[in-house]
Amino acid sequence: MKETLKNSVLPLSSISKQTLIILVIAESAIALLAWHLTGNGLIPSPLRVLDAIIKLVTEASFYDEFFKSIGLSFKGMGISLVVAVLVSYLSLIPIFNPIAKFVIKCRYLTLTGLIFLFTLLTQDGSQLRISLLLFGIVPFFVTSLMSIIDTINVQEYELCKTLRMNNWQTLWEVVIVGRLDQVIEVMRQNFAISWMMITMVEGYSMSEGGLGTMLIKSNKYLDLSTVFAILVIIFLIGILFDYVLGQLRFWLFPYTKLQLRK
Repeated sequence: MKETLKNSVLPLSSISKQTLIILVIAESAIALLAWHLTGNGLIPSPLRVLDAIIKLVTEASFYDEFFKSIGLSFKGMGISLVVAVLVSYLSLIPIFNPIAKFVIKCRYLTLTGLIFLFTLLTQDGSQLRISLLLFGIVPFFVTSLMSIIDTINVQEYELCKTLRMNNWQTLWEVVIVGRLDQVIEVMRQNFAISWMMITMVEGYSMSEGGLGTMLIKSNKYLDLSTVFAILVIIFLIGILFDYVLGQLRFWLFPYTKLQLRK
């Protein structure tokens, strides 16, 4: 026990899964206690938030808004994945490389000044939401994918040349097939960006509904218990999808478990 406690505070040390679970439970309990003690009349206590969550999940209208947000997120992630993968792979063709570089730099642009432009270019609120979501996700997606491509060892390309593969075959074997597991990992990481942006994007077109619309309306009327309840639900759903995507990678590519540091 003493050795376990010592390892838990030492850098680069390993602990058992049981010890990790105990630490998570203990630190979560401390965080909830601190929240309860530091809260005041304006900030709802954990119990009030829990009551608001129970009330929300028992309302049929909540699930309508919930699935709207889920659908928007999945649609945005699907389109972003296709666009980002195409841009990243085409970046290996010199004529398309400047386009990929420009897409990466677009991550420094803010949506605030571009909403009017997107409003003019789209036909309805649904298209506006998707456009804003894509603009927010794709540059980060492309950045992550191109960083993976840049770290490929030159020896892998040379090996393909010794096997008499042409450039297109090398691209397929080394970059596309050889790094497919990392594409799923990038998708898992960038899903967090997509899910985080959902409420903001839905706030720009409230007529389409969604959790973001519920959040903004509750915040407008200072219904902070509901606001915190929605935030907790969004947080938990995000953790769930993160776990599912991580397990999907292990299921499709079991060898990736060997790359993890124990």
